[in-house]
Amino acid sequence: MALCWCCSPRCLLLFFLLSAVPVAYLISLELAAPTTHVYHYHSAGWFRECAKWDDLNRRFLVSFMDGGIGQIPVPDDHTPGAVLEELPLVKHVDLAKNASLGFVIDRPRNRLLVATADVMGNRYSALAAYDLSTWNRLFLTQLSGPSDPKAFADDVAVDSEGNAYVTDCTGSFIWKVGVDGKFLSTIKSPLFTPKEWYKAIVGLNGIVYHPDGYLIVIHTFSGNLFKIDISNGDEVKQIKVIEGSLKFGDGLELLSPTQIVVAGNPSGRLVESTDGWETASVVGKFSGPKHRLATAATVKDGKVYLNHMVAMGYPKKKHAIVEAVFSA
Repeated sequence: MALCWCCSPRCLLLFFLLSAVPVAYLISLELAAPTTHVYHYHSAGWFRECAKWDDLNRRFLVSFMDGGIGQIPVPDDHTPGAVLEELPLVKHVDLAKNASLGFVIDRPRNRLLVATADVMGNRYSALAAYDLSTWNRLFLTQLSGPSDPKAFADDVAVDSEGNAYVTDCTGSFIWKVGVDGKFLSTIKSPLFTPKEWYKAIVGLNGIVYHPDGYLIVIHTFSGNLFKIDISNGDEVKQIKVIEGSLKFGDGLELLSPTQIVVAGNPSGRLVESTDGWETASVVGKFSGPKHRLATAATVKDGKVYLNHMVAMGYPKKKHAIVEAVFSA
């Protein structure tokens, strides 16, 4: 009898009504007027993990979850509200089925460094480097493969000498790759592994290089923030967050020697340190589009913008890069 009832028109009607509730909620969120400036752009894909502003070329660069890099040119006479268009720059057959994830613009060497990974199986991780002018690939350094423990290259930072540091969010360690693409070492620490198993599901994630010679990296599920002194034997210290929480933090952006932005959930948090990142506090928060998921932060013309991973709309997929205005 229950099976027959569930196949009845009344059950089907109930199913469609219940399904319509979240759909209607998403539509209402999408149609709501934004509280800050937004760059919308049409794209060929549903998911864009990272976006960074390339000030010299007046464009946003974005990474494709299905592999590749694109650009969103922003003309000087851009009309607020006008939808921009994504143009593909990089799409390599030999990296098919691997996602392009976090990346960093290495301006002194005119190149882009991109973390690449097998999202579904965690059986491949690599670091790719591209010339920012020609988009020729400079090197591709494999970091893990099918015979290695599962790994997931997620984000990358570059130091003053051109060495790259790639986070593994599965095993919670960092690969170091030299300026020429040669794998150099790994940075590991017991501090990277929280005691609770469920806090280790998503580990080390966003990473930035501080001009004073150390790295700052976030552990997503625990919210722990770490300082890695690469000029002192890769010494690892946990930064004591004395006010606020950084749980579910994702991409990082260094605003100044004393401030970073953490993208994630909630959309953005402004974090400040006055003692050389021995301690830190959340001094501001921003709540953007709740249905799109903020994954990376960047700075354009002195303003912070958050990349949101998920597109909305059909058949044209529309992404959003949202200005973050922080409040205490």
